[in-house]
Amino acid sequence: MSEFFVESAFAGVAVSLIAYMLGMQLKKKFKLALLNPLLISILVTILVLVVSGVDYEVYNAGAKYLSWFLTPATVCLAIPLYEQLELLKKNFRAVMAGITVGVITSMTTIFVLSLIMGLSHTEYVTLLPKSITTAIGMGVSEELGGYVTITVAVIVITGVLGNILAEPVCRLFRITEPIAKGVAIGSAAHAIGTAKAMEMGEVEGAMSSLSIAVAGLLTVAGASVFACFL
Repeated sequence: MSEFFVESAFAGVAVSLIAYMLGMQLKKKFKLALLNPLLISILVTILVLVVSGVDYEVYNAGAKYLSWFLTPATVCLAIPLYEQLELLKKNFRAVMAGITVGVITSMTTIFVLSLIMGLSHTEYVTLLPKSITTAIGMGVSEELGGYVTITVAVIVITGVLGNILAEPVCRLFRITEPIAKGVAIGSAAHAIGTAKAMEMGEVEGAMSSLSIAVAGLLTVAGASVFACFL
């Protein structure tokens, strides 16, 4: 099996896409939030690699081509925002304030938990960019001296949890305003959460898309400051 992955340039891509399609089918059939397609694809891919004895480096040699689409896909999230531009103008201050508070809350939470758990500085800065998109978070983690691979894993876990818990949390706290939902989801769970926001509505998706970009920029600046606290 390892030889197949080595010889085939797109074996990793094929495994990743098939695993994701399986996740989509399970989500469509059972309609359970826990059966998130990304979560299922991660688990299936890990299972395939463990059973087949294929090293991650060998798998990633082919799967890395998928990451090339990450930045263009993130940029495409600007389309729903453009369609809701007038709504954004009317609520600009509230939206910006919401995103700023979300970013500060995220990093403050990481700081407090790091103190409680006795994490080192390197471990602390590794977790700081947990709520921003992978493309930006990797750069932040590397710049601050964190473990980039762990940062990627934490970002994915954060996004998946945000995708799964977004609707239940909104119902629990009786959050009904679409703009508030979108800002909260985008600020906390980046692009993966935004996928859920788009399912919830056009306004939610647009505000969540905006939150990804603004939260990313604020985190780049804020993480440098928070990194000095520990």
